[in-house]
Amino acid sequence: MPEERTRAVRETRLFLETLLSSEDEIMWDLVRTVASQLLRHFPLDIDLSVSASALPGVWSSPQNARS
Repeated sequence: MPEERTRAVRETRLFLETLLSSEDEIMWDLVRTVASQLLRHFPLDIDLSVSASALPGVWSSPQNARS
């Protein structure tokens, strides 16, 4: 479902941002490096909105996605 895809992408972004901001030392250097690389190209809400407009059968607008 479009809403589930959008929610999964948004929650993954939030998870990666949480990992990136963590202060723990247990392998966090590697996790932060990978999270930073992934977040660099991860879609923002505006990207999801544009994608939803172009492909409503694949994505839903973040404003319509249930958290």
